[in-house]
Amino acid sequence: MTPLPKRRHSTRRGGKREAAISVNIATRQKCPKCGSLKLPHRACPSCGYYKENQVFIPKAKTQMEK
Repeated sequence: MTPLPKRRHSTRRGGKREAAISVNIATRQKCPKCGSLKLPHRACPSCGYYKENQVFIPKAKTQMEK
């Protein structure tokens, strides 16, 4: 059997823990090649460039995706 706590944790103690685990909204940066917004340290989804190198060729959008 595993040990059980003698007393319950207070709501203040639980709130401190929840405050430390906060959700951060990812900031976006402008792509130096095309100017669209992208996540930092990742390849641009619209042009496919990362640090002046083309990493992948983006797919062309069809009429249904627009």
